[in-house]
Amino acid sequence: MPATRRAAVLGHPVAHSLSPTLHTAAYAALGLDGWQYSAIDTTVEQLGERVRDLDLGWAGLSVTMPLKHAVMDLVDHVEPSARAVGAVNTVLVAPAQSGVTLTGTNTDVYGLVAALREGLVERHGSDGVPVGDAVVLGGGATAASTLAALGELGCTTPRVLVRSLARTAGLQEAAARMGVSPRFEVLDAASAPELLAAADVVVSTMPAHAADPVAEALRSRGVGPSGVLLDVVYDPRPTALSQAWAATGGTVVGGERMLLHQAVEQVRLMTGRPAPLAAMDAALRSALSVPAA
Repeated sequence: MPATRRAAVLGHPVAHSLSPTLHTAAYAALGLDGWQYSAIDTTVEQLGERVRDLDLGWAGLSVTMPLKHAVMDLVDHVEPSARAVGAVNTVLVAPAQSGVTLTGTNTDVYGLVAALREGLVERHGSDGVPVGDAVVLGGGATAASTLAALGELGCTTPRVLVRSLARTAGLQEAAARMGVSPRFEVLDAASAPELLAAADVVVSTMPAHAADPVAEALRSRGVGPSGVLLDVVYDPRPTALSQAWAATGGTVVGGERMLLHQAVEQVRLMTGRPAPLAAMDAALRSALSVPAA
């Protein structure tokens, strides 16, 4: 293995990514002085060329939007779990007889499970509490990973609230591949608070500000949530939804926790070593100006 290896996050736009902060902190803590991690702005049209350029000087790639689906057709192998979710966020580079072999996998599910377990520990003192009732807001790529994560936590029949049922075909297909049976409903901000407040876990996968009407309804109703909210948005933070959830008594897990834990698993896969969680956590908190836990 070369003493100097590269890794990068690809996406468009990608300049805002905190992945370089996390991975660079990990390399320093692991003593991998020759390793480098960067952010490379890459469109779907440019992705093929980027992937073809990979050689043994590369450890792997982190892949973010809008590339998580397109990259699946460009690697040699896709792990079954990533195939089921329908998205790859990590490409691993390994030696092969004729150069390299590329494997696509998904660490978003790992990150979601770990982040939700943090919230369950905070709420209940244990991460072993069964998740009987869960609600997912949004129906995009992250929603598919969320369904897989909830399945791992024991909830195979979550509600999925979306703005348009007509746009859920891909998510329904992913759910069938994963063996989960979500109930799809149209998101109505006015009636959502009671449904959300009764859930053990709520995961919002909606873009920044898209859940603001739900947050306003939650505040105006004054309903006290009984469970854990994970809002995957971490910029801007805190979101209106997470503020409303906390103000009415719920437990909030910020989207940066999912980001941290999915990067932890990426580092393990790319370096072959246990990732230095504490060092990565400290670097993330510093970048976001979050007090130490």
